[in-house]
Amino acid sequence: MGLFGKTPERNPKELVNEWSHKLRKENSQLDRQIRSIQREEEKVKRSLKEAARKNDREACTILAKEVIRARKGISKIYTSKAHLNSVQLQMKNQLATLRVAGALSKSTEVMQAMQRLVRIPEVAHTMQEMSKEMMKAGIIEEMLEETMDGMEEDSQEMEDAAQTEVDKVLWELTEGKLGEAPAPPVTETKAAPVVVEDENEEELEDMQSRLAALKS
Repeated sequence: MGLFGKTPERNPKELVNEWSHKLRKENSQLDRQIRSIQREEEKVKRSLKEAARKNDREACTILAKEVIRARKGISKIYTSKAHLNSVQLQMKNQLATLRVAGALSKSTEVMQAMQRLVRIPEVAHTMQEMSKEMMKAGIIEEMLEETMDGMEEDSQEMEDAAQTEVDKVLWELTEGKLGEAPAPPVTETKAAPVVVEDENEEELEDMQSRLAALKS
């Protein structure tokens, strides 16, 4: 193992195949997590309906927030899966590039996707390790350390479920007994935006005329 020098560099094709395997594994793990959250969500829904039958508004509100958290969590995981799939696709492209050019190439798409994935708690560790390997291989550049900030913002967002969302969930799951129906699209006040647009257009025309005068 490099007794008289550095350890030989790993075969690029082996690296890409290893990364592809890890990405598929993480994707499967996320699928299992989605199913787990969905099972828990169904349990919470049943509990909420039971609390609604007992007219326990406080319990219903708490459970509605749990449903919202579950749905937001699933939405975030699907976003993570999209980023993983993007990296997987880029790994296929890397293999094609390797066959033609004989070397791995730098990828902005991989860089951007990995930047987002290292902020996702479910895949953060694997993605951090993989990003280090990708940096050594020259596929991506050094990434900024924004992981903790992103996680804190996400947790805060999950904590504070808006009352309107709670009302929508309560209305949905209690068949209108609790909460409020989603507000219909506003169509009565079309005149107001027109005035603002007119004012903006007048300001824009005024600015354009001033610019023309300055140029002349």
